[in-house]
Amino acid sequence: MWLIDSSIGRKLIMSISGVFLVLFLIFHGTMNFVVLLSSESYNLICEFLGANWYALVGTKILAIGFIVHILYALYLSFQNKKARGEVSYAVTKTQKSVEWASQNMLVLGIIILGFMVLHLYQFWAKMQLVEINHKLGFEVNEGLLATAADGAYWIKHYFSQPLYSILYIVWLVALWAHLTHGVWSALHSLGLNNSVWMPRVKVISNILSTIIILMFISIPVYFLLRFRL
Repeated sequence: MWLIDSSIGRKLIMSISGVFLVLFLIFHGTMNFVVLLSSESYNLICEFLGANWYALVGTKILAIGFIVHILYALYLSFQNKKARGEVSYAVTKTQKSVEWASQNMLVLGIIILGFMVLHLYQFWAKMQLVEINHKLGFEVNEGLLATAADGAYWIKHYFSQPLYSILYIVWLVALWAHLTHGVWSALHSLGLNNSVWMPRVKVISNILSTIIILMFISIPVYFLLRFRL
């Protein structure tokens, strides 16, 4: 199959799945930032998304995209190892400023994956999953059901714990390093790779990645500074 057997096909899948996940991060980061402005508005968004069909469809698509991205990353890393370190998906000419991220994308990805598992357990499993189980008629803890759409409650509950806030910041730093190279590499693979656009793509990648991370990191910093929702 061309998408699997050719390096161009593999680059295309990694790029498209990566861009799709970046779009999700933009939406999720913007949504999370709302909680600092208004807990009520944030909870309205959580309630709107909830266990509704459009939210469930979006969740499934994101899950598929995330799984494809991870599996291809592992596959490409294996292929690169077999090729004795030859880069097969990133770029043919690595810039000094992204060299470390380029060489450690798998490690960064594993750190991010660990965070995602914890994040899903602490938020998704106590919100959307609870609503899904309730709608399907499964037995649900009444206390969890009462807070299923109260995202502000769960944010306050977890980020009031300094250790979790610090770990969250560490993960976000790893995500920033992953994104700065990943966005640049994806745009490069999608055709923005001439001498005119390469510097621009690098700047765009850094700016976009930084904005995304600042939106996410504002929440743990907010709580570490002892502010309260």
